[in-house]
Amino acid sequence: MAEHLRVARLFMLLLAIFALGRWLQGTVAHVPYERGHQVFSIVTLTMLSSVYYGAFCRRWRGYRLAQAAVLGLLLGLMSQVVIFAATFVSYALDVDSYFRAPRALNVEAPIGMADAMLRRAGGLVANSITSGIAGALGWAMGGLLPQQAPEKPHP
Repeated sequence: MAEHLRVARLFMLLLAIFALGRWLQGTVAHVPYERGHQVFSIVTLTMLSSVYYGAFCRRWRGYRLAQAAVLGLLLGLMSQVVIFAATFVSYALDVDSYFRAPRALNVEAPIGMADAMLRRAGGLVANSITSGIAGALGWAMGGLLPQQAPEKPHP
């Protein structure tokens, strides 16, 4: 697990940037959710990261399929914990953030904290599994990457 966390440091930095950007976009800049939700999409970041981490780790770190899937699952779990926590804080502090927007919770109208947290708990499980699958798909695509960089001629 320590190896996966070491490899995922760049993802963790991007996740922090995206979470902060998403938070500020809704609460400070007051950009309507419908106009700005795609700019700092944590789910999109996670899916793409799971794919490319799976591919790169296969080719350049020698990961096996299961290792790439576990890494993808870990990336998904980290992102979902951030989303879960940000949703909780938004409700607890009564802050109108992107994390409690009805569309983000897949509902038509605002809902209470208990319902929102239940939805986020379902996302925590489902999106983590989906990220693991994305990591496995990335691993499969990793065979397309070159084994190593070509050697440069010495002058």
